[in-house]
Amino acid sequence: MTRSSIRVAVCAPSTSITREDARAVRELAAAEFPQVELVIHEQCFEADGHFAGADQRRLDALVDCANDPGFDAVWFARGGYGACRVAEGAIARMEHAAGEKTYLGYSDAGYLLGGLYRARIGRPVHGPMLADIRREGGDDAVRRALGFLSGAPDGLEPSLGRERHPVVAFNLMTLAMLSGTPLMPGLASHVVMVEEVSEYLYAVDRLFFHATAHLNGIAGLRLGRVSDVPENDRPFGADVEEIARYWCERHAIPFLGAADIGHDAANRIVPFG
Repeated sequence: MTRSSIRVAVCAPSTSITREDARAVRELAAAEFPQVELVIHEQCFEADGHFAGADQRRLDALVDCANDPGFDAVWFARGGYGACRVAEGAIARMEHAAGEKTYLGYSDAGYLLGGLYRARIGRPVHGPMLADIRREGGDDAVRRALGFLSGAPDGLEPSLGRERHPVVAFNLMTLAMLSGTPLMPGLASHVVMVEEVSEYLYAVDRLFFHATAHLNGIAGLRLGRVSDVPENDRPFGADVEEIARYWCERHAIPFLGAADIGHDAANRIVPFG
């Protein structure tokens, strides 16, 4: 059952979006999801070097959105890099209203999702972001996100209905970098889903080396899509699934097969927990 109305704040803890991105998503939402009111923070369009505004500006915008009781959800505009620079400070400033919200994003937003999950603030969810509108098939990714925020379950990752354990989903690089930091949640007895993009196979192997060393006690690992793998000057000698299975075996982690997540328009939704 879908909700009659929902107000969604959009902010950019990492990199900026264009006004064309915002216009396209607003038009799609108005035409197909009139129950969703999108309020896109002006900070999303700012630039300070690589980032969507300076660290303090991004932190303040996130806190403003999270602590505003008039919003039901916070939708992260885009990944890239930068959320890890503001996540701890933002979470420390979150108040009661922040705990009533859904937080939706993936990729670099995983730093925030992980930190929020550790702090038990709100409902962190892996899923498409506003900037996915620019991908091939991006309209469907945005529909999936807006549908989920409206209460529709059809965009969920298919294995969720079969899992007997809590589930999380991360970009593999983000998970590896989270490990050992104050943002890393305890994942014992969880099913962990991972995906990656634009990394050499030897780098994927290196990320699994580090990440799996911090995943002792998980219920299992599912492998999402690893896409746009660059061609190295020599073959690595193992494909992505063989790499994942190797490191799972090294750490006695059950390998559970595929997950329907990735850096693409087909990326499915995974609520944490």
